[in-house]
Amino acid sequence: MSERDSFSSISRRGFLTSAAALGAAVVAGPVLADDISMEDIINAPRRGNWDDQFDAKASRTAAAISTKNPIFGPGASANLQQAIFDYESIVANGGWPKVSTTVKLKIGMSDPAIAQLRKRLMISGDLAKSAGISNEYDSLVEEGVKRFQARHGLPLDGVIGKYTLEAINIPADTRLMQLRTNLERVNAITVDLGQRYVMVNIPAAYIEAVENNRVAQRHTAIVGRISRPTPILDSKIYNVTLNPYWTAPRSIVEKDIMPLMRKDPKYLADNKIRLFDGKGNEVDPTTIDWNAEAPDLMFRQDPGKINAMASTKINFHNEHATYMHDTPSQGLFNKLSRFESSGCVRCQNVRDLTTWILRDQPDWSRQQIEATIRTGVNTPIQVTNEIPIYFKYVTAWSAKDRVVQFRDDIYQMDGAQELALQTGLNQEPVVAN
Repeated sequence: MSERDSFSSISRRGFLTSAAALGAAVVAGPVLADDISMEDIINAPRRGNWDDQFDAKASRTAAAISTKNPIFGPGASANLQQAIFDYESIVANGGWPKVSTTVKLKIGMSDPAIAQLRKRLMISGDLAKSAGISNEYDSLVEEGVKRFQARHGLPLDGVIGKYTLEAINIPADTRLMQLRTNLERVNAITVDLGQRYVMVNIPAAYIEAVENNRVAQRHTAIVGRISRPTPILDSKIYNVTLNPYWTAPRSIVEKDIMPLMRKDPKYLADNKIRLFDGKGNEVDPTTIDWNAEAPDLMFRQDPGKINAMASTKINFHNEHATYMHDTPSQGLFNKLSRFESSGCVRCQNVRDLTTWILRDQPDWSRQQIEATIRTGVNTPIQVTNEIPIYFKYVTAWSAKDRVVQFRDDIYQMDGAQELALQTGLNQEPVVAN
């Protein structure tokens, strides 16, 4: 196909669930079948008038956007307020132009829409004004597009495809509203977060381990889809379990395991899931009528490589039966759309996070953690000094270098339909815990 071929008719979901993040998960932090296995179940912008100094910043590579500034650092509210001032100026000056094109725009092309794109990127601070206005898509434009993509959690391909175009054409006043909404969310956080804490930003699908107001670790996450959302909560991590058992929630038993057992009576055995009654006695699956209602039994999967939580489970106090955990399907972290669990949060490189959590417990060095995982033995570890953990819903934020981040309003909480670009994703009956 030529460069001027029209956009593919691929659905947004098809794109998001197949596109690798191409590094976006790293830099997009704050300025920051018939034979069904358990794995199938588990996977089942800125101110209006730019000075020369800031224009120079706009030429940074997208990778430079990632910093050690936490979303909820001491200046979080002030930084968001500054972003609001910047966007109020943009809106007062007429916002930015709509980029009108029916073809993908990429480096080497010449098209009238590129002049619109250049102006759009300049207004949002992603392209230096010195780049000028022309119809040419040169390396400066490509770099500006990548920077825009990094700020919006999009794949860093430097191409104006369908989904980058959707994001780039969201009006400035809508983005201003989004910033104001998130300022209220940040200002609502009045507790002392603590010297060390873990923060999960649900719309960004990533995790921060924060120490002394600096991000010590940042992890890509998988969170709940819109039909089974991850809850917003404040809690404390009290336990880490290596080689955990996985107990299927009642919802998964009813919606997924029961239908699968009707199709394949060997499903539980193949996935090392055993049944137990209220007294702890094991129950033979052949004694169950799988065409009836789900039995009042515990469905527990043994530890092992195919276990839904793989090597690690991180427990914290909450009423939602929600926790964080490892996954045997590490490839899922390469997806752009990582909203496909049943509410729990899967953490990439979870052993790094576990080591950080247990840092002050000398019996649990990284070496000991790895050795214990290799045994395959279920090993619960109490956290001596419980670590605060926060699950928050923040779709727009900024840091002291005044680079603003935006994410899709996956749970439709921001009040603008055009922000909920991923609405309708992950509605099929595929279950994740």
